[in-house]
Amino acid sequence: MMAFSPPFIFLLASAILAFLPQRLRAPLMLVTPVLALISIFSFGAGEHGVLPILSFELVIYRIDHLSFPFGIIFCIAAFLAGLYAWHVDDLVQQVATLGYAGAALGGVFAGDLITLFIWWEATAVTSVFLIFARRTPGAMATGMRYLIIQVLSGVLLLAGLLMHFHDTGSIAFEHLGLVSTGTWLIFLAFGIKCAFPLMHNWLQDAYPAATITGTVVLSAFTTKMAVYTLARGYAGTEMLVYIGAVMTLFPIFFAEIENDLRRVLAYSLNNQLGFMVVGVGIGTELALNGTVAHAFSHILYKSLLFMSVGAVMYRTGTSKASELGGLYRTMPITMVCCVIGAMAISAFPLFSGFISKSLILDAASKNSYYLVWFALVVASAGVLSHSGIKIPFFTFFAHDSGKRPAEAPMHMRIAMIITAFLCVFIGVFPKTLYSILPFTVDYEPYTVSHVLAQMQLLCFALLAFVYLMKVGLHPHELRRVNMDSDWVYRKGIPSIMPGIVSAVVALNQWVREWALKRLGRLRLTVSRYASPDGPLADAWGVTAMVAAVMVLILAILIFNLL
Repeated sequence: MMAFSPPFIFLLASAILAFLPQRLRAPLMLVTPVLALISIFSFGAGEHGVLPILSFELVIYRIDHLSFPFGIIFCIAAFLAGLYAWHVDDLVQQVATLGYAGAALGGVFAGDLITLFIWWEATAVTSVFLIFARRTPGAMATGMRYLIIQVLSGVLLLAGLLMHFHDTGSIAFEHLGLVSTGTWLIFLAFGIKCAFPLMHNWLQDAYPAATITGTVVLSAFTTKMAVYTLARGYAGTEMLVYIGAVMTLFPIFFAEIENDLRRVLAYSLNNQLGFMVVGVGIGTELALNGTVAHAFSHILYKSLLFMSVGAVMYRTGTSKASELGGLYRTMPITMVCCVIGAMAISAFPLFSGFISKSLILDAASKNSYYLVWFALVVASAGVLSHSGIKIPFFTFFAHDSGKRPAEAPMHMRIAMIITAFLCVFIGVFPKTLYSILPFTVDYEPYTVSHVLAQMQLLCFALLAFVYLMKVGLHPHELRRVNMDSDWVYRKGIPSIMPGIVSAVVALNQWVREWALKRLGRLRLTVSRYASPDGPLADAWGVTAMVAAVMVLILAILIFNLL
């Protein structure tokens, strides 16, 4: 029965994929998530596939009110990514995509920390090949940095797991809380994958470096799996409220000045994760419903935006805002889908972002986090500026780049249209999503006050963008690489490494010389004492020394047996 669980369906398909001819690989990429989705609905709530290993009982597959909606959206995302990547004939990307999606599902359905750790590391190992598959020197270097950070997250998780088991004797993956060194280490491991402030640079570094289709896949799984683990293990941890608020705000500036539109979307992804982290930190049923709903909506509209920019990059060879513009003439369907994704991420009424983000904002207000609520409102205006306006405006309108590329390939258009439809459908019929959330939803997003307040915010943000553009105060799209705290490992550490290496070499040389001098003196002393005329020769014979050693070993054995 465990072999038919969704994670193993993906893993089995990725193994089969390697032996199939190219014409059968793309269909299998679509069939696999459909079978996994059927599997999720066929299993009832509870623990399935309990596997006894040594003295542990590993819960390989657990489906409950929290894991169920994440499992559904992961399967939908895998299907849409497979359709979008129908043209890809790279076996490495195809195997990595199925393996990565399966590992993320495994993490969501893991019922214990050991199983979670295994899937946690599996997501790192499989996803990095979506970066390596671009096969450029920059992608290889970025992939190695990404892998190091992801493995570090796994090491912290393992260390925390061992300490937590030592303290409690339990490996169950339930609510943990910040109650011990072990749970703190697990918290940091989750924070790295969730891109907490100062731990976030791997995201902006890696996602734009992946292949066009790989970026779409990457945007769906790792960070949302981390949100799930935080909701499972640390719901109600107040620190997360403030961490999430910072996450919503700091990417706004960097997204505004960024020229690479895929990096803009990566910063925007970090901003949206902040809303989910705030919901986890508040920890009420309304807030957790908002977190899950926003993760669900976010996977769809962020995938749609990455698909749109990816389609443009596929046809033009660039995702730089300074090199694009005027593409609405020849890519109208891609443009419309991009605008729908932009309206969804900006939380326009009748789009998915509105009906999910409202839950979190209301939860913050009802629990008296008024300053955090204000930060989320400001962040919402920022999202409209850098993702809702900047992405479609500089890609399809703005100045005329002179490029006249063909429309996106048919399979890309179909994937974008389906995703755009889901963004609108969920926004128009919110109860479709609300019905699968962890807790009963007693909430109506389409009240007069909600709609008016959001429209006022959006209109003023739009007017601010127009004004800044008219007076020339909006940051210009320049050909440059912007860095935030990733300066530390891109520039800072490399600049001081020669000095560190020289110091280590000098220290090593001094220690060697000091040790050799000490050994030389010790050799003279031993030679004198062990010589035929030395004190040891007078007191001990060879037979006596061997006997003494045997007595000592026997004493140690007896002591251990007792």
